[in-house]
Amino acid sequence: MTYTIVYALEARLDLADLFEYNAGKRGEDFAGDYIRKIMDHCNRFDLFPKRGTLRDDIEPGLRLVGYRRKATIAFRIDHDTVVITRVLYGGKSLGGSDDMEDDDDFF
Repeated sequence: MTYTIVYALEARLDLADLFEYNAGKRGEDFAGDYIRKIMDHCNRFDLFPKRGTLRDDIEPGLRLVGYRRKATIAFRIDHDTVVITRVLYGGKSLGGSDDMEDDDDFF
């Protein structure tokens, strides 16, 4: 079975924030490449989405998977669709507070 991948508004906003942060630090080319790599990683959930850590304690059906030890992708599976709910980076929490440190070596 092949799953459809969709990005919730919050995940799209996370990716936009991450682009802006990286564009300011490393330039738009770097930022665009980095966002594409994260999205390519997410889009590969189409064949095997039941990965990562199930975190029912946060939200029923929520799964978390890391990306290159720099970001955490939060998602859930709804029938034949994988919904990417958040793309958290640095110290950013699921609560939405942006605790990311200003660290030039982060990415």
